[in-house]
Amino acid sequence: MSKRLEDFIKNNRNEFDDLEPRDGLWENIEQGLFIHHEQEEKVLELRKQREAKTFSLGFVLRVAAIVTLVMGISFVFYIKTQKAATVDYAKINPEYAKEQVHYASLVQSKQSELKRLTKTNPELYHEFSAEIAKMDSTYKKLNIDLATSPNQERVLRAMIRNLQIQTEVLNQQLNVIEQFNEFNQQKNETKSI
Repeated sequence: MSKRLEDFIKNNRNEFDDLEPRDGLWENIEQGLFIHHEQEEKVLELRKQREAKTFSLGFVLRVAAIVTLVMGISFVFYIKTQKAATVDYAKINPEYAKEQVHYASLVQSKQSELKRLTKTNPELYHEFSAEIAKMDSTYKKLNIDLATSPNQERVLRAMIRNLQIQTEVLNQQLNVIEQFNEFNQQKNETKSI
């Protein structure tokens, strides 16, 4: 088939040559190539400028100052909202507030008494204080939950119940220590006789 095409072109060559391109066609093509080449050079130059662009020290310091300022304001806002999250027990229920204060002070006094009585036996104190620490962590969790709870009165009652249980456990621990100390005194008295 290509042979037939070649023969056709050779036989009809004069008919193909009768159409001449218009004047200035090659100049327009050359000018278009030159414009396209200039545009490519500009694009390459812009890319190089973008790649070579670095941040000045002043710009970096301004950005760092803004970030520090935003973080500082956020921190202050966070602290203020945390302080606002503390709840006034008397606003929830004045009677429960009195009970909470009463039992909290009772727990504090029992803990200091326990510490005083167990000075001679620190292992016993650490064992007892571990039990109270577990209950105290539950109390602290309830205190945190109180601020966001929809039923604050119920949470406050749970906090009071926790303090009552702590008081009972501390009383039992104090009784155990007193019995232990009495037993040791009787043991020492029998040895001395």
